Amino acid sequence: MTATPDVAPLRPAAGAAPHRSRLRRIASHPLAHLAAALLLIALVQSFVAKVYQVPSASMEQTLMPGDRILVDRLGIAGAPERGDIVVFERPDAWRDAPRSEPSPWRAAAGWVGDLFGLGPSNGDALVKRVVGAPGDEIACCDDGGHVTVDGVALDESYVTNDLPFDADTIDCDSIPRSPRCFDPVRLGPGEFLLLGDNRADSSDSISLCRGDVPTTPACARPVDRENIVGRVFLRLWPLDRVGAP
Repeated sequence: MTATPDVAPLRPAAGAAPHRSRLRRIASHPLAHLAAALLLIALVQSFVAKVYQVPSASMEQTLMPGDRILVDRLGIAGAPERGDIVVFERPDAWRDAPRSEPSPWRAAAGWVGDLFGLGPSNGDALVKRVVGAPGDEIACCDDGGHVTVDGVALDESYVTNDLPFDADTIDCDSIPRSPRCFDPVRLGPGEFLLLGDNRADSSDSISLCRGDVPTTPACARPVDRENIVGRVFLRLWPLDRVGAP
């Protein structure tokens, strides 16, 4: 019978066990859990979904000032669709004056706020509804006072507080013309026409073109695709209004 040679058991290298023990202690520390949670929040906010606060009354009653909304950044990788509510960065054409640079402290606080969705922001985001997409011709109004896309009236049951329009009294042929009216606007590649649901109190893509003002490229303010952050899919706050907008 052949004798089995003695084999010495494998032992961890000197110092390996204490090293693993230190790693376990670090990983189990509450500060490590907090750092991991903050990192996860930052990644989600940057690439998946981001929290915004509604800045104005232009989307009432769909969204109210101060509402917290969640914006889908992944699902809008293609083009936004007509009817979507979107958050976008304010284009220069929408500004009354050039934006001033924040102080270093304010910029740092805004960076943290943008990263984690809490506190101040360095962005200048607005929220509106997509009414026209690239290639569309949008106008207002038909005989019923509706916005049309390529000659077809839109069903805009979400609109509240619309501008006055009454066929044969104050319409697109009367003098003065109804402030709801605007001449046809043809959208170019990558351009979207964004309007507020609260039409009478919304500064938007067409507000400078309404009424007796001739519709020109100078008054229409379409928004480029690159400015659009994502689609609003959930209202987070207040709690009594949580749900899809």
